[in-house]
Amino acid sequence: MSGGVDSSVAAALLVEQGHEVVGATLKLWGGVSDSGCCSVADVEDARRVAQQLGIDHHVFNLTEDFDRHVVTPYVGAHAVGRTPNPCIECNRTMKFDRLLRRSDRLGFDRLATGHHARVALSHGDGPLSLRRGVDDAKDQSYVLSMLGQGELARVVFPVGEMTKDEVRAHARRLGLRTAMKPDSQDVCFIGSAEGREGFLAGRLNLHPGEVVDAAGNPAGTVEAVELVTVGQRRGMGHGGDGKRRYVTHVDVPARRVTVGGAESVARSSVFLAAHSVTWVDTPLRSGARAVAQVSAHGRPIRCTVDTDVERGGLLIRFDSAQRPVAPGQTVALYDADDPDAVVGAGIAA
Repeated sequence: MSGGVDSSVAAALLVEQGHEVVGATLKLWGGVSDSGCCSVADVEDARRVAQQLGIDHHVFNLTEDFDRHVVTPYVGAHAVGRTPNPCIECNRTMKFDRLLRRSDRLGFDRLATGHHARVALSHGDGPLSLRRGVDDAKDQSYVLSMLGQGELARVVFPVGEMTKDEVRAHARRLGLRTAMKPDSQDVCFIGSAEGREGFLAGRLNLHPGEVVDAAGNPAGTVEAVELVTVGQRRGMGHGGDGKRRYVTHVDVPARRVTVGGAESVARSSVFLAAHSVTWVDTPLRSGARAVAQVSAHGRPIRCTVDTDVERGGLLIRFDSAQRPVAPGQTVALYDADDPDAVVGAGIAA
């Protein structure tokens, strides 16, 4: 229970269905937080909702694990010019690893969360399928795309069949204090006052860098090369032709950012490192068709998935050129014939 309306209603639905339910809130971030889902107020909201529902509530302190597996890698990725997704890493290492293992040790049959996603049988008694939530605008299957059969057999997403409006309406009917609480939008360990730059500046040295075009001609400067992302257009100005410029490459050691026009930044493929690739069930064969999604609410892109024998990973070939996928971004893959069903995921190398 994060202290938000989705997990509050998830718990309420399970209580109404007659399950024995215990609420658990993770204390993940030990620093100041006023955004996301890790503040003292969020823990109190979760505790009060559990009280309203008549269920026990516990707080599990996982701050050391969170720092080791989410925060430190987040800082380290920026130091080398990569663009990490801390929410995905939190799901991978905290919620569906540490918390799931703890729930097993405590003797619980299932772990339920408030994610907008669905788990279903693929065919009769066949493997489990991870599917998009009913509410397209709130679907969270992308940030769960690393889950496999072992996790899916033990998790429940009670609000996955509901729209956000239905979730809030249910919370209002029950008089839950979180009914109209705004959704968390930001990285939970970054305060709104400091922002990403302020957070990283306190943990690594930020360096100004030069901006050049494809021919190496000077095209401006950036205050911190570590904060620049491949594909970024904000702050990159316009070229001599008056068109907006985009980042095509970030070289942190050289303190250099390369930019180009929209046509030069477009890419027809992305490589996923083998060690980062996970499958919901059976791996796709080389040459298989799929649908790729490269951000939490990104546009689905038709593609072909090929095994890259030389590099040992996957080469995702888009049907049409796209803005580049930044190194460190997760690419979620969905079934070509059933685009609601996740088949796997990997991290752009």
